[in-house]
Amino acid sequence: MSQTMNAKDTVSASLAECFITIEGNRYNFAQMISLEASFEKTKSKVPILGKTGKGNKATGWEGSGSATMHYNQSILRELMYRYKQTGEDVYFDIQVTNEDPTSSVGRQTVILKDANLDGGILTKFDADAEYLDEDVDFTFEDFEIPEKFKLLKGML
Repeated sequence: MSQTMNAKDTVSASLAECFITIEGNRYNFAQMISLEASFEKTKSKVPILGKTGKGNKATGWEGSGSATMHYNQSILRELMYRYKQTGEDVYFDIQVTNEDPTSSVGRQTVILKDANLDGGILTKFDADAEYLDEDVDFTFEDFEIPEKFKLLKGML
């Protein structure tokens, strides 16, 4: 009989923490609604003698992400303003920890290093909305995974 995953081992979508460290100041960004960061390899097509098709060789990678948060902080807008005023672009770290006490996988922490805003909302209102939120896109140049999920029973 094959092993199946227990439903309790899914990780709750809202049980996470997000901290952003900018120039030594660590901010608890509890106003985050969602965040997703992706790793994408850059590849080159490689011709191979004796084959009709080409191979694919990884030549590097790029990190990018997007987030939605409640519109109730000016920290990121200050970074955009600073860039506009001085031309100085500020890089920062984003730390995300997922931990659902019900799941047997434990916790995972990923730190996105040298994140940089692509842009962002300067101001907004919506007389018909229940609350204001904002989207932001970013890139990052490195990452660490200091805490990793445990393997589920039966995976190995």
